Amino acid sequence: MRAVVQRVTHASVTVAGVAGDDIVGEIGPGLLVLLAAGEGDTETEARWLAHKTVNLRIFSDAEGKMNLSVQAIGGSILVVSQFTLYGDTRRGFRPSFVKAAPPDVAEALVNVFVDALRAENIPVATGVFRAHMRVSLVNDGPVTIILEKEPGDPNG
Repeated sequence: MRAVVQRVTHASVTVAGVAGDDIVGEIGPGLLVLLAAGEGDTETEARWLAHKTVNLRIFSDAEGKMNLSVQAIGGSILVVSQFTLYGDTRRGFRPSFVKAAPPDVAEALVNVFVDALRAENIPVATGVFRAHMRVSLVNDGPVTIILEKEPGDPNG
């Protein structure tokens, strides 16, 4: 699984509705996580990545050092599924997405990831799987970290 984790002061995701765009997920200070499942990923990778995300120390402490987790600051997490994180552009100009998990598998793994975050008592908002979404954020820092867990890799 792959995640792009951004420290934010605010983030939201909208989906086109009948009367315009509807906000389906919104947070204040915390993390925006763009998340993709790859071929061969399992619930093990999803749970590992959720635990890593919750405990990632990228928020400033009283001395200005990145030493606090989202949980430590009482923040929230907005999770937006984004299969394009597995876009392979090594050949040609059109990305290939053959390394992304099939939609039904990916959706289940995104749900496992979200449930694992919530199990750690983190407020979580989400986008809508397979919907065309608009993501807005105020990146704080900016701080952006890429996390990845390959299937079967015990060290992450």
